[in-house]
Amino acid sequence: MKKLFRAIAVGAAMMLTGCQSVSTTSPGTIGVERQQRMVTLLSESEVNQMAAEAYRKELAKGKEQGALNQNQKQLKQLREIADRLVQHVSVFRMDAQHWDWEVNLLSSKQLNAYCMPGGKIMFYTGILDELKLTDDEIAAIMGHEMAHALREHGREAMSRAYVQQLGFSAAAALLGTDQNMMQMADVVVNYAMTLPNSRTNEVEADLIGLELMARAGYDPNAAVTLWEKMSAAGGGGTPEFMSTHPAHNTRISGLRANIPKVQHLGKPH
Repeated sequence: MKKLFRAIAVGAAMMLTGCQSVSTTSPGTIGVERQQRMVTLLSESEVNQMAAEAYRKELAKGKEQGALNQNQKQLKQLREIADRLVQHVSVFRMDAQHWDWEVNLLSSKQLNAYCMPGGKIMFYTGILDELKLTDDEIAAIMGHEMAHALREHGREAMSRAYVQQLGFSAAAALLGTDQNMMQMADVVVNYAMTLPNSRTNEVEADLIGLELMARAGYDPNAAVTLWEKMSAAGGGGTPEFMSTHPAHNTRISGLRANIPKVQHLGKPH
């Protein structure tokens, strides 16, 4: 038991000395200013490299299955919307305008979309076809997912997992457990790349995405119609990529309350 308490103390010390408080984005008009905790040993560039490698694997798998970028009309639509949104990312962080942004499309019935750290965007045809999305509604989804990358929610999640695994590894060393079974790096990557975001992060992505789409000239009210469609899809089921988001009514209320803050920021194209 003494060893266990000692391990916990070591893990806590690692957590305190290996983290820093940062705000990864400027607040914008919408005012997202929460301080985040990041592990200093886990740099943005390292996270982006891991994300880019995972993205390349998804592209290769999609190509092998004959499912990558098959609908050229939809792909063109997505890339044009992304181009407009990317023009305004500097409002939240200047370096993001130099990211290697990329947009691809997978033929799949899944209602899914994501943006990996560093700007790697993927849409699934299912969400476009099933919900019959307008350009404005696509911009609402894409802006939301881009906001996760801008805000570095992936690195934030990885930092939490990293700290937890450091604590577990310290306990394993002191208690004689085989650390090879811990597979810390795999657990950390899995935490950020496959597990859902927290509700706090989702709300932040809603707000930043709302401002981003408005600045790009899209109608921010489309974020509300998008969620009305989401609510109706599958008898009220939630698409996979939104599985831990706030309840639909809560989300819609929050979006409506913030639309007046951003609707004057852009001119429709």
